[in-house]
Amino acid sequence: MGRVRDEELTPALASMVFVCRAPLDTPSGRFLGGVHTQRLLREPPSFMVSRLIDSDLQAMSPESGIAEVSRYFATYNLVVAPVVNSDQQLVGAVTVDDLLDHMLPEDWRGTQMDGVEPREVARG
Repeated sequence: MGRVRDEELTPALASMVFVCRAPLDTPSGRFLGGVHTQRLLREPPSFMVSRLIDSDLQAMSPESGIAEVSRYFATYNLVVAPVVNSDQQLVGAVTVDDLLDHMLPEDWRGTQMDGVEPREVARG
């Protein structure tokens, strides 16, 4: 939970905590599910995280394509998705920002939209 406070972490990545078993092999142990940060903040500190895990949270694979990731975010109304390998180990996460960056043209940040000047955006 302490990692959520990291200033370098984007709001999308900080919106959910992914829970894994203790690592036996790198990169992590078996992915168990996720817990929304808001849910963690609403429970007393003594409450066990294991009781809050959404074990039905579907994970993406490293081979998931844009269409699959787009459907995932649209279906589940989330802004971050876990990415697991074939051994069910958490290897990363993909955010809705990652998806948009991949779908939009490379120069979209410098493009003026409907008379609004683009502003500098911090990249995470």
